[in-house]
Amino acid sequence: MKETPERPKADLRKNLRAPLIIQKVHIDGDRPVFFGYTKNISKSGMFIATTNPIEPGQRINLEFALPAPLKGHVRCCCEVVWKRPFGSHLPFEPGMGMKFIDLDDEVSQQIDDWIKDQL
Repeated sequence: MKETPERPKADLRKNLRAPLIIQKVHIDGDRPVFFGYTKNISKSGMFIATTNPIEPGQRINLEFALPAPLKGHVRCCCEVVWKRPFGSHLPFEPGMGMKFIDLDDEVSQQIDDWIKDQL
């Protein structure tokens, strides 16, 4: 009998009371610009609400503040995993699911610990 591979356990995800502002960071040194709001976050990624989601597979550099009471700002590369265009999938808002590519392990653990404390 063929064994079914065990599905990986999903990261815990926390819906935020107040959305965090996400800024797009340009590699050439220009100031970060507004990109959208994150509505939930986990140690491996986040959902960004935006009316202009980009295509899955694209990578961008983002900056965001950690949710309170965590302190500090994070800059990291993220990859679009999925997108929900404007006007589709109502009543859900448009946006995209982002996967962290190079988030520092310590920051990832802080986010995970913070989420577990909220349960």
